[in-house]
Amino acid sequence: MAGAIIENMSTKKLVIVGVILLLFQAFAFMVGGLIAPSPKIAVHYLATKCVDTAKHRQETKWFMPWGPNQCDKIRSFDEATAKKIEANNIVFAVHIPLPNKQMSPWFQFMLVILQFDIAFKVYNQIEDGAMVTIDVGLAYRDDTVSEWTEMAHSFEQRKLSCNFTTAKTFENEGRYYECDLLPFMEVGSVAHKYYLLNIRLPVNERKKVNVGIGEIKDIRLVGIHQNGGFTKVWFAMKTFLTPSILIIMIWYWRRITLMSRPPVLLEKVIFALGISMTFINIPVEWFSVGFNWTWMLLFGDIRQGIFYSMLLSFWIIFCGEHLMDQMERNRFSVYWKQVGPVVFGSFCLFIFDMCERGVQLTNPFYSIWASDVGTELAMAFIIVAGICACLYFLFLCFMVFQVFRNISGKRSSLPAMSKARRLHYEGLIFRFKFLMLVTLTCAAMTVIFFIISQVNEGHWHWGEHTVQVNSAFFTGIYGMWNLYVFAIMFLYAPSHKRYGDEQSSGQCITGDAGANSGEDIQLTTTITHVDGPTEIYKMTGKEAQE
Repeated sequence: MAGAIIENMSTKKLVIVGVILLLFQAFAFMVGGLIAPSPKIAVHYLATKCVDTAKHRQETKWFMPWGPNQCDKIRSFDEATAKKIEANNIVFAVHIPLPNKQMSPWFQFMLVILQFDIAFKVYNQIEDGAMVTIDVGLAYRDDTVSEWTEMAHSFEQRKLSCNFTTAKTFENEGRYYECDLLPFMEVGSVAHKYYLLNIRLPVNERKKVNVGIGEIKDIRLVGIHQNGGFTKVWFAMKTFLTPSILIIMIWYWRRITLMSRPPVLLEKVIFALGISMTFINIPVEWFSVGFNWTWMLLFGDIRQGIFYSMLLSFWIIFCGEHLMDQMERNRFSVYWKQVGPVVFGSFCLFIFDMCERGVQLTNPFYSIWASDVGTELAMAFIIVAGICACLYFLFLCFMVFQVFRNISGKRSSLPAMSKARRLHYEGLIFRFKFLMLVTLTCAAMTVIFFIISQVNEGHWHWGEHTVQVNSAFFTGIYGMWNLYVFAIMFLYAPSHKRYGDEQSSGQCITGDAGANSGEDIQLTTTITHVDGPTEIYKMTGKEAQE
C-alpha cells in the first residue's frame, strides 16, 4: 500500500519542509510586528452642549458642534441656568471624526464608549442604582454640505457606577466622581465619511426620569475602530492564504479518492478541517469596503466559531484515533462525549453573539452589558469560556500523554526486528511524536488567543485594565492556523511511494522484506479492518476485546 507522506518522505526533505513552514510562521509574526500598525485606534471626544431653541422639538433637526451651520452653544450648565435654559433643551452633539478628518470603510467597525463627568454636590448626590435615560440619535452624510440622514434613534438606559474617593462634605463640592465607562454604540460597518450623534438627557421629575444622577457636567465619548492600515494587511494575508489552503485541500482529497480503499474517519476530518480553514480564509471582507454590510462583524464571528469547533473536534479525533481499539476506530459516534461539549460550547457562543451583535443590526445602541443581569451573564460567560478552554487543553494533554504511553508500550516489540526495520519504525515514532508536540503548541496558542481576545473585547464594557494585543499576535496566530492545517493535509496525504508486499496487508510489521522469519512482530490487531492512513495509526491501536 502507499503510506502517508509523513512516513515515506526522506528526513532531509521533511526537515526542508519544516524549515520552510517555520520561516513562513516567523514571517506571519513579522508582518504584524513590522508592517501592520496597531489593530485598533481609540479617539476621545468631548460632547458640545447645544441649545435647542425651538418650542416644539423637530425630529429632523440635527445639531452640529462646529462648522458653518454649528448650533448655539453654552459652556456650562451654570450658563444654562443663568439664561433660564431647561435641561430638556440641551443637546450633547458629537461629530465623528474630529474636524478635518474622514471615516473610512477600511475601519470596518465603530465602537463608542460613554463616560459622564459628574460633579459632587451635597444636595444632589448620585443615588444608589441610579439609571440614566438617554435619548440618542445617529446620523450620517458623505460630504460637508448635504443634509444629515438619520441612521438610528433610540431611548436607552445605562446604570451609573460611580465612586467618590474623598469625604462627602461641602469642602469637596465640585470634585468629580470616578465613573466607569458605559457601553454606548456599535456599528458593524463604517460606510460613510461623517457621523453625528445628538444626545439628550430628558428630565421628568414626576416619572423619576434622570433624577438622582448627580450634577452632570460633560459627556465624553471614546470612539474605537480598526486601524485602516491593519485592515489592508489583514485582507492581503487572507487573499494570499485562501488559494494556498484551497489548492492543498483539493490535492489532498484527490490523493485520498485515488486509493483503492474508502477514506477513514481521520482523513475525512482532516478534509473537513481544510474546508473550515478555507471558509474563514475567503476574503469576503473586501466587499465591505464597497458595500454597507453591517452584518460583517456577526458573520466573521460565526466563521471563527465554526473554525474553532472544527479545530477542537479535530484534535480530539486525531488523538482518539490513535487510542481506540480496531473495533471502535473509524466511527464518529464514539466521540460524542468529547465532541458534544465542543459543539454545545460553540452553540452557546453563537447564542451569546446573536444576543449582542444580532440585535445591534437593528439597534446599534443596544448592549447586553447595559443591564445588571446582562453584565453578570456576559462576565460569567467570559469566565466560563476561559475555564473551559483551559480544561480542554488539559484534557488534550492527557490524550497526547496516553498516545505517547501507548506508543512506548508498542516499542518494546521493536528490538526483535532487524536493525533496518527497527530504525525505520523508530523514525516514524519520532516524527509522530514531534507532530503531536506541534499540535499541543498550536492548541496552547489557540487557547491563549481565545482567552485574551475575549478579555480584550470585554474590557471596554466593564472598564477594567485591558491586555494589549498587538498586530503581530493576530497575524502570527492566524498564520499558525493556516500553516498547521497545510502541514496536516500535506503530511497525511497518501504518498506516491510504495513498499513491498510485506506491508500490503497493513496488519503485520515484518523484520525483513519478503521473508517470513522469526522476526514477524505483531504490533497491530489481526482483525480485518480498513487500512489506516499511516503505520503509526495502525501501530497505536489497542487490541480489540473479544
